[in-house]
Order: sequence, then C-alpha cells, then structure tokens
Amino acid sequence: MKNYDLIIVGAGPIGLACGISAAKAGLNYCILEKGVLVNSLYNFPENMTFFSTSNLLEIGDVPFVAHNDKPTRKEALEYYRRVYDSWKLNVMLYTPVQSMTKNTEGYVIDTPKEQFTTKAVIISTGFYDTARKLNVPGENLPKVKHFYDSPHPYVNQKVLVIGAANSACDVALETFYKGAEVTMAIRSNEIYPKTKYWIKPNIENRIKEGSIKAYFETSVKEIKPHSVILDTPDGAIEIENDFVLAMIGYTPDYSLFEKLGLPIDEENAKKPIHNAETLETPLKNVYVAGVINSGMKTSKLFIENTRVHADMIINHLKTELTQLA
Repeated sequence: MKNYDLIIVGAGPIGLACGISAAKAGLNYCILEKGVLVNSLYNFPENMTFFSTSNLLEIGDVPFVAHNDKPTRKEALEYYRRVYDSWKLNVMLYTPVQSMTKNTEGYVIDTPKEQFTTKAVIISTGFYDTARKLNVPGENLPKVKHFYDSPHPYVNQKVLVIGAANSACDVALETFYKGAEVTMAIRSNEIYPKTKYWIKPNIENRIKEGSIKAYFETSVKEIKPHSVILDTPDGAIEIENDFVLAMIGYTPDYSLFEKLGLPIDEENAKKPIHNAETLETPLKNVYVAGVINSGMKTSKLFIENTRVHADMIINHLKTELTQLA
C-alpha cells in the first residue's frame, strides 16, 4: 500500500495544476485518472476549437503556443502532454477511484489496481464524462449519441440534433456541411441567446433558409430504430431518422461523489458543499477543484477561471499538514 500526503482524483487541466502546486510545495502526491491524460479533452470532438484563447488555458508556467488565437483540441492535447512531461508529474492513468474511507492518518483510496493511503484528497473530475439524459424510450439504442466525435459517420444520414446552445449548433452546422440531412429539436422558442457570436447567426440563417429544419418548443417523446417521435406545439409527429445526437449538456459524476461520501447541496444546483475561500469540503482535508464546484450550473466555471483553485487549496493544505506534523 502506497502512502501519500495528497491524492488528486482526475488528471484534467485543473488536476494537473493541483499536481504542479503540490510539487512546488514539496508534497508527496499522486494523481489518479480513470482514463487517459486530460480524458475529457480527449473526448471532445475531433475538430473542436476552444472558445478560450491559449494563454487562458496555460498552467504551470508552460507557454501554450497555438497556430491561431483559439487553439484546437489537437493542440490542447499536445500542450497538456508537454505540461505533464515538463513537470514530471506523478500520474497513474487507467486507475479509477472506487471508494474512499477515513482512517486514523487520513483516508484510504481503493482502485482496481491497488490501495493508497493519503493525508488529503483533491477531487477534480470535471463534468464532461457524464452526459445529461433524455429519459425517453429508445435512448439506449446504438444510434443515440451523447458525445460527438466527427461528422464523417453522418454523411448522407438523417440526423436529429437535440439542443440549442453552442455544442448543438456547432454539431448541426458541421454535420450539415459534411452532407447530413439535419433536423433540430429545441425546447425553447429560439436559439440560446448566449450562443457564441460566430455560431449563432450562421445556424439561424441555415434554419431561416430551410437548409436545417428546426422544431422549436419541441421535445423528444420516443426514439425508434428508424424514426423519432417529437412532441411539437402542433402535436406529436414522427420523422425518419438514422442518428440522434443529444447535445444537451453534461453533469458532474454524482455517483462518484456518493462513493466518496462527498456531501452535495441539493438546494443549490447540487454543488459539492465546500468553503469558498479554501475549497475544503466538510470532510477534513478533502477539497474540490475545477468546474465541479458549480454543480449543475456547468456554464459558470471553466479552465480559465478555476486555475487559481490549485494554489488556493495547496496554500491551505500546507498549513493543515504543518499542524498535523
């Protein structure tokens, strides 16, 4: 059994930033990641371009040089690999955390590979890995996708895109331009007003000219192998369909929080309960970092405005560990 001062759960950008801060502080740490390095970013669409500029994604004083003002997914993966290598970060990949229990020294962390003991824990698991569900019949059909990869599989296919924010509009446009017959199902009566300025007029013009068919104030009632039933203002309709791309957002992994015993504020967007100044949870020396701190309000926190979490936590933790020594 390996013993650490600090276990960090999640090797996304903020988890890596926490590792860097821990290394600077001389702490014996390990980052546990259930998948690949920066797993969420790896699962972004192949052709994705970030909304943030490269300098806002930098961590650990490692410069992020991109070809354009806003970097691509490929450039981001290369950048965070360089960060990992530059700092020689102690990361164990493909090591999902199964449980966390209290002991006299701190906590015991169980994984399928081995068990760890640690004085402190930082949970920095993001939210992109857990898709919101439609909760309709047929959602488990293979043709239903909650994560978008590339437009190529949808060439000459009838595609229903669900949603009206950035991801949904981006997916609708990209699949349309690559030869898909695109229909959108939108719960509200308009495209999301805060959709990025370079996306919103494009999707609205495609809808206006009829290139993309959009059903507003509409929800999905049922998904069938070769069709979809929509609940529209004019009643239920059934349209032919090959693929459903449900771009309706993502949530923190609440099943993991439950396994870890992490308390949630059910009345406040299901945010993990924590001290806003130290980011410590009611569990002693257990902290939350990154976008999970906004709970279900996933449009509030990003890499750029949570990079400070690493130093906030480590500065507080150093004091706590000194008192324990």
